Amino acid sequence: MDTALHSPEQAIERARASTMLSPRFYTTDFAALDQLDVSPLRAEWDAMLAEYEGDNNHDHFQRTPQFAEEVAALTPTWSPELRAEFLDFLVSSLTSEFSGCVLYNEIFKRSHNPDIKALMRYMARDESRHAGFINQSLKDYGLGVDLGALKRTKRYTFFKPKYIFYATYLSEKIGYARYITIYRQLERHPELRFHPIFRWFERWCNDEFRHGESFALLLRAHPHLLRGGNLLWVRFFLLAVYATMYVRDHARPALKQAMGLDPTEYDLTVFRITTEISKQVFPISLDVERPAFLRGLNRLVALQARMDEAKARGGLRGKLQQAACAVQATVTFARLYLQPVQRHALPAQVRVAPAW
Repeated sequence: MDTALHSPEQAIERARASTMLSPRFYTTDFAALDQLDVSPLRAEWDAMLAEYEGDNNHDHFQRTPQFAEEVAALTPTWSPELRAEFLDFLVSSLTSEFSGCVLYNEIFKRSHNPDIKALMRYMARDESRHAGFINQSLKDYGLGVDLGALKRTKRYTFFKPKYIFYATYLSEKIGYARYITIYRQLERHPELRFHPIFRWFERWCNDEFRHGESFALLLRAHPHLLRGGNLLWVRFFLLAVYATMYVRDHARPALKQAMGLDPTEYDLTVFRITTEISKQVFPISLDVERPAFLRGLNRLVALQARMDEAKARGGLRGKLQQAACAVQATVTFARLYLQPVQRHALPAQVRVAPAW
C-alpha cells in the first residue's frame, strides 16, 4: 500500500486523521481552569513567566539561505521509504505542535485567571512558531498544510483539565527527550543529518522542556492531582504516551536507520530520560528496564502491523481481523498497565534543568 504523501490534500487528510497513533486536538472545561491557584509556588511561577517574557528563541525559527540549499542537495539522496517516513514525521509533528497552539490560544481567549492567561499566551506563541517552521519544510515538497482549515475540520477530544495536565506535561517532556536524543546523535555524526531541520532541534527542544516545567508547577501546586486515585490516571498516561511513541517509531524504521539509530534503543533512551525528568512531579514511574515491559511493547508493535495489513485487505474478513487485533492490543495494554511501578518521594525543588 502506498503511504507516501503526494499533495497538500493528502497532507491535510493525514493531519486530520483521528487514530490511536495520530496527534489529537483537545478542548477542556475552561471554567474549571479559572479556579486554579498557583500561589503555593508563586516565586517559581513568576520566575518561569519571566523566562517566557525574555523569549530567548525569538530569533531562532528563521530559515537561512543555507537551509534551502541543503534541502535541494540532500533530498535526491533519500530512498522512497525515507521520503515517505520523513514527510509523515513532519505532518505528525506539525499536527502535534499546532494542536498545542490551538488549545493554548483557546484557553488564553476564554480564561479569566491572570496566571493561566499569561502562561497560555506564551505557550501558544511558541507552538505557533514551531508549527509554522515545520509547515515551511512541508512546503518545500509541495505539501504545505492549510492550518486554518485543519483547525476548523479536525475532530476535537474533550479532556478534563487534569487529563490535559498529565498528557501535556508528558508530551512536552518526551518531546524534549526525543529531540535532544536526535540532536546529540547527529551532532556526533553530522554525515547522517539528512535534512537541515535537525540543526534547530537543540534550542527547539528547550522550548518543549520549559512548557513541561509550566505543567510541573501546575501539578505540584495542586498536590491532590498526584495522590490517591489520581495516580491511576498518572500511570495510564505514562503508559499511553510511551506505548504510542514505541509503536509509531517502529512503524518508521527507515527514519531511525537514516540517523544511525536503532528504534528500540532510541525509544528506551527517550523513556529513561523522560522517566528521570518526570520524577520532579510524579511519585511513580514505569519500570522501563523490565523485560516484560519491552515484550509487551513489542507485542503492540506486532498487533499494529497486523491491523494495518487487515485494513489494507478490506472487506468483512479485514474488519473482523482488525477487531480481533484491537481486542488483543487492549489486553496487552492492560497487562502492561498492571505491571509493578517504581515509587519515589517528590523533591522539594520542583524545577529541573535541561541537562541531557
